[in-house]
Amino acid sequence: MVAPEKLLTVENPVFQTYLFYSSVLAVKMIAMSYLTAKIRFQKLVFASPEDITFNPKKAKVKYDDPDVERIRRAHLNDLENIPLFLIVALVYVMSDPNPWIANNIFRIFTLARIFHTVVYAVFPLPQPSRSLAFFVGNLATVYMTIQGFRKFTF
Repeated sequence: MVAPEKLLTVENPVFQTYLFYSSVLAVKMIAMSYLTAKIRFQKLVFASPEDITFNPKKAKVKYDDPDVERIRRAHLNDLENIPLFLIVALVYVMSDPNPWIANNIFRIFTLARIFHTVVYAVFPLPQPSRSLAFFVGNLATVYMTIQGFRKFTF
């Protein structure tokens, strides 16, 4: 067992792993913004009238482009799931979990989120691929929640 005052330091390998995968997820979420912008510029469809000044003859304001909306929905799904993971995983780190299990839970969640984006927004695949990716990540978060709850219930 790691002393409580050392759990949130880089001396704790579980916290190191948490920091690594949190950084990967942050980069992934930032990349989603750039992917949305890339598709908007490729298709010349924008959400605001002032944005069509880049190409006023061909660009248009459009709120329902299917390709842009698919990426936006994937990004929104990240915004619903990744912040919760970051909080729950930090509580889980504080529960002093087995490092091998914790590392794999963090890895599974991260890979599930990346896979979710790939099969939903980049190379759309039929269901149940997206649902499976969502539920794998969700189960990782539920597992950590239960473990944290068990550790800190009085």
